[in-house]
Amino acid sequence: MRALCLTATRGTDHLALCDMPVPALTDPGEVRVAIKTVALNHLDLWVAEGLPAVPIKSFPHVVGADGAGVVTECGAAVTHVSVGDRVVINPGISCGHCEACIALDEPFCREFALLGEHRHGTAAEQVVLPGRNVLRIEGEWSWAEAAAFSLVTLTAWRMLAHRARIKAGEVVLIWGAGGGVALQALQIARHLGARVAVTSSSDAKLAQTTALGAELLINHREEPDVPAAVRTHFGRRADVVVDTVGAPTWARSLKALRPGGRYVTCGATGGHDVALDLRRLFWFQWSILGSTMGSSVEFGEIVSLGNRGLLRPVIDAVYPLAEGADAYRRLGDAQQFGKLVLEVDRD
Repeated sequence: MRALCLTATRGTDHLALCDMPVPALTDPGEVRVAIKTVALNHLDLWVAEGLPAVPIKSFPHVVGADGAGVVTECGAAVTHVSVGDRVVINPGISCGHCEACIALDEPFCREFALLGEHRHGTAAEQVVLPGRNVLRIEGEWSWAEAAAFSLVTLTAWRMLAHRARIKAGEVVLIWGAGGGVALQALQIARHLGARVAVTSSSDAKLAQTTALGAELLINHREEPDVPAAVRTHFGRRADVVVDTVGAPTWARSLKALRPGGRYVTCGATGGHDVALDLRRLFWFQWSILGSTMGSSVEFGEIVSLGNRGLLRPVIDAVYPLAEGADAYRRLGDAQQFGKLVLEVDRD
């Protein structure tokens, strides 16, 4: 079968279209999915460069975390989907039997792994994975929307709805509008009734966020004092700051946060080493919240919302699978507004 693979790490030059063995369905709890589309995430860039803590054990390695397609085979124990169903994939794979999995909080499973990072990914004509990692989509979805939905929406939903517990009327500051998680965080914050400020270094990207409900647009290159801009517009500091950038935005994030506010992060694309004055932390009684992916319950929540036509991802561009390296380079150059999608099967 055709698959987009890494033949080595250290960059996108090692991406190639390969002929890979068709995966076998060996467990009664597994399903086989014929992939229609795959979406890229920043994770894919890091995997291509090589993650020292998670070395790829053998090459070629099939890339891709997100994907959508049609179920073509079900194990005997799978009852919630059937052959012919259109499905989206939850990229987070857990063991299914530990304490965390039984409690349905799978991101705390010690064997938790991501497709495309710890094991072969979705950028192939067929994938086999646990049945609990797919859910049926209903209503009007494009295949591009379906592929681009799961990872960023699940990540942002856990961050905002479950970790930060955003409430109606609160002020939320989101850094880096243009990326997939930030745009889904914007939609989720608005869905939960919050007022939202977004930042970007691109006026063009900022202008596009108004259609998603952004109230305050801040070009952080032209207006470096983001906290002051938030206070001036809303008359107070932010209740919640959503930050996936890390080191370059850390100090300004805390300065923008009200006493008792919540800072939530799921990544550190700009750097991971930050300084924290613990006296300010306890005096202002901030909550510093980390978040990773989401549980099967949260996956069900977002797919239910998606099936109602809500929280649909913004699509930047769709590439044929064979041009996957070009999509990776666009992502690496931060040119995109929304998600980049690879088309595996046009039919």
